[in-house]
Amino acid sequence: MGREIALYDTTLRDGTQGEEVNLSAEDKMKIAKKLDQAGFHYIEGGWPGSNPKDERFFKMASSESFKTARLTAFGSTRKPNCLPEKDTNIRALLETGVNTAAIVGKSWDFHVNKILEVSLEENLAMIGDTISFLKKNGLQVIYDAEHFFDGYKANRQYALDTLATAVKGGADIIVLCDTNGGAMPHEVEEVVGKVLPRAAVPLGIHCHNDCGLALPNSIAAVRKGASMVQGTVNGYGERCGNLDLIAAIGNLQLKLGYRCLPGEKMKQLTELSRFVSEVANVPPFKQRPFVGKSAFAHKGGVHVSAILKDPYSYEHMDPELVGNRRRVLVSDLAGRSNILYKAGELGFELGGNGYDSRKIVDEIKKLEDRGYQFDAAEGSMELFIKKATGQFKEPFMLEYLRVTIEKNRSGPTTAQALIKISVGDEKEITAAEGAGPVNALDNALRKALTKFFPQINEIRLVDFKVRVIDGRDATAAKVRVQIESRDSKDIWSTIGVSENVIEASWQALSDSLQYKLLK
Repeated sequence: MGREIALYDTTLRDGTQGEEVNLSAEDKMKIAKKLDQAGFHYIEGGWPGSNPKDERFFKMASSESFKTARLTAFGSTRKPNCLPEKDTNIRALLETGVNTAAIVGKSWDFHVNKILEVSLEENLAMIGDTISFLKKNGLQVIYDAEHFFDGYKANRQYALDTLATAVKGGADIIVLCDTNGGAMPHEVEEVVGKVLPRAAVPLGIHCHNDCGLALPNSIAAVRKGASMVQGTVNGYGERCGNLDLIAAIGNLQLKLGYRCLPGEKMKQLTELSRFVSEVANVPPFKQRPFVGKSAFAHKGGVHVSAILKDPYSYEHMDPELVGNRRRVLVSDLAGRSNILYKAGELGFELGGNGYDSRKIVDEIKKLEDRGYQFDAAEGSMELFIKKATGQFKEPFMLEYLRVTIEKNRSGPTTAQALIKISVGDEKEITAAEGAGPVNALDNALRKALTKFFPQINEIRLVDFKVRVIDGRDATAAKVRVQIESRDSKDIWSTIGVSENVIEASWQALSDSLQYKLLK
């Protein structure tokens, strides 16, 4: 295997600048420990001088031990006309107790003049003074050359002077940043190729994804000699996000032969991606390369027939290398191969109860014509096949339910659900309130079942979608309800279809819980 590439994760800082990504100090610690377990080399914990949350995180981290990663504190160069030892942000870096600091400085003369409003000479002094001060205090220093590619285009010599100043100050690693995400791969390749021989220290790359090129730009930099890649798990970050380190690791190690993680750690990538998604409370992106739920999903009957003979026919790699799995979807495009594959995956033979693969395909196509969408609801599909072949006994049965909604002139709408279920010979009646009728139904069902199945408490609903199938019938139109649920290990989707949104929601909710109990 080729040379080693250091992985520098900035999910805990740059990632939290993305919309809808908010992490508490406790959340950050959970992710940091997971990254350390996965074998990452650097974990940027945050900017301790900028907010109390990051200060608290570093205080928590001071009592933690990291086995593989160097915990890193982020900061900027000293303020203009201020000694580093007098700068509160610089002092905050030292107070964290970490042994590595990442310092960002300006490489683009436009930013120096218009944004910082200092002279070009003062900016160089800010870079050199800050790095040399931190080095004198025993820290490893990574210098992030912000807007380097834009600066290189605008004033090449000055951009290079900022790097030379950082090296003279003692920077251990210099990272070239495409901060606006506007560079092209051929530009990155050319610039890195020219800078590397002059750098005298290892180079890293930090790319944003504004043009959708963070990954190819990072790969281009590595191929020209960069030895550190900065990014975030799942590509979280400001605007269009940062480099997705998961995709970067997959391509660099599995496709190009570089060493990013130990081989056994590669199988943790799918779990890592979903863990960070869960902690950040951001729904997982199904089409995410390598680790997405749909990354190795096959729907068309011709494709499935081929992968039954050899998965290489429609897969670029073995999904298990990154801890993912192959999925065969069942829909109106399915053939007998899809059903046969699913039956084998679920561990039973068809033919029971008079059902063979052709009959199941025909039934599924009829249901899809009525509005079901089994390729997006594998949980319901698995239950359907097992029920159709008599290989599934429903763990609970609905006796009746009643949902009421109240609305008065001045107050909010409230909902109550009353439900009676039977589990074997026992029956349970319970009621619950909710923000709406479906929420009340969900609360009542869980409340009734927890007595019999305490593992129900592990389930979280992460997505709830209602779609009108054909709007020509107006408010009497048939709707499709899709629910995505998860526990600590798995994600699954279930579906319900009816002219009544409560009935469709009941189908999806009950399938969701039955699927969990099936497992």
